[in-house]
Formats: sequence, structure tokens, C-alpha cells
Amino acid sequence: MHTDFRSDTVTKPSKEMKAFMMDAPVGDDVFQEDPTVNQLEQFAADYFGMEAALYCSSGTQTNQIAINVHCRPGDEVICSKDAHIYFYEGGGIAKNSGSSTHLLSGDRGRITAADVLAGIKDPNNPHYPLTTLVSIEDTMNRGGGAIYDFNEIKAIRKICLENKLPLHLDGARLFNALVENNVPPKAYAAQFDSISICLSKGLGAPVGSVLLGKKDFIHRARRARKVMGGGMRQAGIIAAGGLYALQNNIERLREDHKNAQELGTALNNLTWVEKVLPVETNIVVAQLSKTVNLPELIAKCAEKDLHFMAFGEQTIRMVTHLDVNTDNINYAISVLKKIKI
Repeated sequence: MHTDFRSDTVTKPSKEMKAFMMDAPVGDDVFQEDPTVNQLEQFAADYFGMEAALYCSSGTQTNQIAINVHCRPGDEVICSKDAHIYFYEGGGIAKNSGSSTHLLSGDRGRITAADVLAGIKDPNNPHYPLTTLVSIEDTMNRGGGAIYDFNEIKAIRKICLENKLPLHLDGARLFNALVENNVPPKAYAAQFDSISICLSKGLGAPVGSVLLGKKDFIHRARRARKVMGGGMRQAGIIAAGGLYALQNNIERLREDHKNAQELGTALNNLTWVEKVLPVETNIVVAQLSKTVNLPELIAKCAEKDLHFMAFGEQTIRMVTHLDVNTDNINYAISVLKKIKI
């Protein structure tokens, strides 16, 4: 049974989503004349109570555009050492914006208001770069899908306001957090100056992310998108997949979380697994005993059509998604129990 836990980006559009995409009216989005892109952007902005939105090709692009608008060359971004914007975006903070990073440790990648306060450089000391942006990630990928405490987010926001710093959210899997913490989307979004949401992860759209913020911010972000080569023409065909996902696939994320819990429990019971990070959403991260040959384990499971990723030294990651059902979970557990290590 084909079972793919490598990422929640491996999902295929459903028959209903594909039909919705094929029927989408289109236009030239660079001229802001694509009605489906415009509808997606308005829907996302209204959902979070933000003034405006910009459709982009990927979450990396929305994050990098946001950083580029917020920062100038020589500035500094405060974020977790495990943040996607630092760890997985090809050095884009330096390459695209000429900015450096102040990396914080945090708890499974979740930084605190106290961490942020301690990390802000004295703007009057010419030896230091100017701290100009704080960024957090919710859920936290490298923390095993860890969810931020909303009170901590509000505390971070307070520090940012007191120090006149914008706060950016890498919300690639934000909807996974929202269905668990039950915070109203508009109340959550009100804590941030800019938000990146991904449509091609847990929500199952084939392409795209949306950047949210004030009208002036999005106006400047549109220019940054153009500079980065991100202007798309008749993009409504792919934007329609994102619109369908927002309208239909948010609440069903709870199923992914339930499946991840079952998978995490099973992994914890295997003798060759030393530890499984607390499973809060759809990401399961397991640390293996030193006796396990990790490449061999991945290869043996792949022979059984069970796929997952190495996630560091003696560590694996499994991600549940809408193309994984109970049968897949049971099959995966059966294969893992039979593997000879």
C-alpha cells in the first residue's frame, strides 16, 4: 500500500478541487485582473481580518518577500535557530535582503518574549546591526509541529510594539495550530504585521501561499514579488486550488492530527525508537537508537512502499495529510513493527 509520510506537500488535488480549478475564470494577475486570484486574496484577508493579501508561488517566497519589505541591508532579524526562514530557505535572508539573523534557541523552536527582549540590539550602538524584525513560526516544523501558546505570542507582540519592531509569522501550518488552540483567526492575526500562510501543505492545494498585511505593506510586497520574478499571469487556475482548500479543507486537519497521534504512539512502543517528540499536530518526529542504520531503515521501508524522511542525525520525520487514511496508518505501523534493525 503506497503510504507517503515525507511531507504534507505530496498531496494530490481531489476530483472536486480539480473541477473547481478547471472552471476558474482567469485574467492577467500582474495587471491584477485575474478574478480568481483576486477572490482568493480577498477571502484570505477577510478570514484573518487583514487589510490585504498577495498570492505567491510558495511559502519561501512569501516569507522572503516579507523580510525584504521589513528589512534593509545590514539589518538583523530575530528568529529561532530552527526557523524555516533561516534553516530551509537557502540563505535567502542574506541573499535577498542583505540582512543577518540573531538566532534564539527556544523550546522546540518556540521563542519567548523574554528571549526576544534579550535579543534586541541597542540601536544607538554603531557596532551592532539594527534589529528591525522579529519572526516566529507556528506550527514549528523542526519542533515536531509544536504550537505556540497564544499568551506568549501576545507577550512577544507587546515587546515588539514597545520597541517599534514589526512581527512576522511564518504560518506555513498555521491552520493546524488554529484547529487545536481554538483561537479565532482574526484575534490571532491581529498580533502580527505580516503573515505567510501555505495552501499546498495540510490544506492540499497543488501550488501557492498567501502573504497578508496592511494595504501599504502588500503594495510594497507586490513590487518585491516582481523583483524576485514572482509575477504570474493567468494564475487563477492554480489559485482556485488554494481557494477551494480554504473553503473546504481546514476543519478536516483534525483527522491528520488524530492519525499522527496513533503513529506517534506506535513509534514510541518500538524498541529501536528512543524518543518521540510530543505530537501536537500532524508532524511526528522520532529519535532513533544509535544502533539503527538510518539510510538502511529508510530504504527497507521504501521497498514496502512506506516513505518518510531523515530529519537530522538518528532522527526521522513523518507527516500526516489528507492523502493518508486509517488504512495507511495501520499499514505503516505493521511495516515498522516487522522491520529487522
